[in-house]
Amino acid sequence: MTEQRNAGLVDEDAVRAAERIYHDWDTTLGAKDVDAATALYAPDCILESPLVRHLLKSERGVIEGREKLRHFLHVVFDRTPPVRERYRDGFFTDGRKLMWEYPRAKPDGEQMDFVEVMEIEDGLIRRHCVYWGWYGVKLLQEDRYRR
Repeated sequence: MTEQRNAGLVDEDAVRAAERIYHDWDTTLGAKDVDAATALYAPDCILESPLVRHLLKSERGVIEGREKLRHFLHVVFDRTPPVRERYRDGFFTDGRKLMWEYPRAKPDGEQMDFVEVMEIEDGLIRRHCVYWGWYGVKLLQEDRYRR
């Protein structure tokens, strides 16, 4: 019922901003451009991912704030394994939430499997959660993100 009541409340400008983030995220990820990727996030952003805990050896898998995110992205881009590809096929958004899947199975083989979920405010990523599939977790356990 909630989706039906909110369907008429979709802000088309917010939807376009979320679509821009979807495309810009892929471009910056592919280029490993830390500055451009960081610029997509709000100053007080939150990122949650098992990779945070694994790479930073932190108790929590959470990054808080754009500057800490910048450091994390440097580490990630430096250590990304080749099997971390970027095949995806569309996204869902209402302008406030943006989500898409990197499926394990892709037309020409396999890749690490994730679901990306972002909360968008004022055209920037406010909160970003990365949910890992079994194949990605297996590669994390094998420490494929080592240098």
